[in-house]
Amino acid sequence: MNNTQRWMGGVVLLGGGVLLAALLLKGKAELDHHRVTPQEEVAQVESREVTTPSSLTVDVETEKRLLEQQRRDREKAVAEQEARAAEFLAMQQQAEADAARKAAEEYAALNAHRMAQQSSDNIPPELVEDEQTKQKRLAEDKAAAQKKLEQQNHTQSNLTQQHDAAKKEAERKAAEEKRKAEERKAAEKKEAERKAAEEKRKAEERKAAEKKEAERKAAEEKRKAEEKHKAEEAKKKAEAEKARKLLEGESHKQWMVQVALAANEANADAIAAKLRAKGYKVTKSPTSKGVRIMVGPSKDREAADTLRKKIASDASLNMKSAWVNEWVPLDKR
Repeated sequence: MNNTQRWMGGVVLLGGGVLLAALLLKGKAELDHHRVTPQEEVAQVESREVTTPSSLTVDVETEKRLLEQQRRDREKAVAEQEARAAEFLAMQQQAEADAARKAAEEYAALNAHRMAQQSSDNIPPELVEDEQTKQKRLAEDKAAAQKKLEQQNHTQSNLTQQHDAAKKEAERKAAEEKRKAEERKAAEKKEAERKAAEEKRKAEERKAAEKKEAERKAAEEKRKAEEKHKAEEAKKKAEAEKARKLLEGESHKQWMVQVALAANEANADAIAAKLRAKGYKVTKSPTSKGVRIMVGPSKDREAADTLRKKIASDASLNMKSAWVNEWVPLDKR
C-alpha cells in the first residue's frame, strides 16, 4: 500500500509539472506574439505617417496613447499568466503534501497493527480469555447495551409525550386566547356600534328639537307679524271710518277728555306715550299757553265723563285733574 501511495504521488507530481510547463510555454508564446521592439514601433508610426495623405488626419499623441495601452495590456496578460502558473504550482505542492501526509498516516497505522499482533503473540496461555467466558461477557454487554437502548427509547418516548402534551396545552391556550381576543373584539365592536347609534339618536333628537324650536319661533314671528298687520289694518280701518264719518257730514260736535297742558312738545310727547301705552287714543292740540293732551273723542258727554273717571282712577297715570271739554276740529270750525 505504501508503494501504491508513492506511485500516486509521483503521478500527481508528473502531471503538475507537465501542466506548469504547458502554461509557461503558452505565456511565453503570447509574450513573443505581442512583443514589439522600439524599432518596429517607430517603423509602424513612420509607415502610418507615409501612407497618410495629410498630417491633420493622424494625431501623434493618439498613436502614442494607443501604443501605451497595448503595452499595458501585454503586461496585464503576462501578470495573469504568472498568477495562474503560481496557482497551479501551489495546487501541486498541496497535492504533494497531502500525499505525503496520507502515506505517513498509513505507515504509522501499519506499524501499530504489527506491534499489536506481536504483543498478543507474547501473552501467556493462562491469561487468554476462555471462549465461553468471552461469549458470556459479549452476551452480557449486548444485553446491557439493549437495556440501555430500551431505557433511552423509553426516555425519548416520555420526552416525546411530554413535548406533545406541552404542545397541545400551548395550542389550547393559544386557541383560548384567540377566542377571548375575538370575544373582546366583538364586544368592543358592539359597544362602539351602540355608542354610535346612541350618538346618532341624540344628534337626531337635537336636530328635531332645533327644527321644532325654529318652527315655533317662525310661527311666533308669523303670529306677531299677523297681529301687527291686523293692528295696522284696524288702525287704518278706524282712521278710514273716522274720515268717512267726517265726510258724510256727521255732527262736528265731539267730547274730549283733557288730561294735561304741557309746557312744550317734549313733555306733551312723554305724556302721550304713557297714555298710548295704556291703549288710549291721544290727540295733541297746541295753544298759546302750551300743548293740550286730550283723550277721545267720545260721541257724547256721558261717554267722555266715563272715560275721564277711568283715567283719574288709574294711579299709574296720576292724572286726577282731567276734565271733559267740548271740542270741534280746527277744519270744522
